[in-house]
Amino acid sequence: MKKALIVVSFGTSYKETREKTIEAVEKRMAERFPECDVFRAFTSNMVIKKIKENEGVKIPTVNQLMIELKEKGYKEVFMQPLHVINGSEYSKAFHQAQHFKNDFDVIKVGKPLMTEFEDYEEIVEWLRDLAQPLKENEAVVLMGHGTHHAAFTAYACLDHMLYKDPVFICAVESYPGVDTVVEKLKEANIEKVYLHPFMLVAGDHATNDMASDEEDSWKSQLTKEGFVVEPILKGMGEYPKIQNMFLAHAEKVIEGGE
Repeated sequence: MKKALIVVSFGTSYKETREKTIEAVEKRMAERFPECDVFRAFTSNMVIKKIKENEGVKIPTVNQLMIELKEKGYKEVFMQPLHVINGSEYSKAFHQAQHFKNDFDVIKVGKPLMTEFEDYEEIVEWLRDLAQPLKENEAVVLMGHGTHHAAFTAYACLDHMLYKDPVFICAVESYPGVDTVVEKLKEANIEKVYLHPFMLVAGDHATNDMASDEEDSWKSQLTKEGFVVEPILKGMGEYPKIQNMFLAHAEKVIEGGE
């Protein structure tokens, strides 16, 4: 019996970005680890419900998938999260998997995108590449999801590591908020801002909270402050560099014995 590799994420009900990000990573995982059968799981029950209603497709939670894998006779299960930080969604997936530790010979869980200091360094280099070529009066502002989990500090840490660059990390649901960056942009004489999602997918938050013309969107807020704003609706999971980082994390648990 082959080994099972669960690729788990929060998920998204936006089909197009799901194919470009989550599905793209899954395909690369299947190519890289032919000894594993690759399975998809989502941590968001709301997203799972919406996809079932709109597309007639049932995507399991980690808990539901573990029961299925047990029934199918799998003995070794590896799980690679596509979460950006070690927040509440990653914690949920991790604990659901560990609940079955006595039912399998092996259960190993990989780390989210930003876990080790080296991960942060790689992300900094990726963001610097993303920001090229910027003119002197231009900057990049990224929308992270944010979390009420203690891991919200990851965003501020990354932002601090970029303090010499015209690249700013903000979050929807925690610190630093988009309001914290306005004065910094003005002090740097920035005139144009490129808005990018700092999320796996360009889903609901990126489409509505970041890029829409709604009054409270980030685009609208920054436009009111006098900036020219250009949103880029491209999830992090579309970039080969980010895909490579997730593959490297999976390698550690599948091949490295972690």
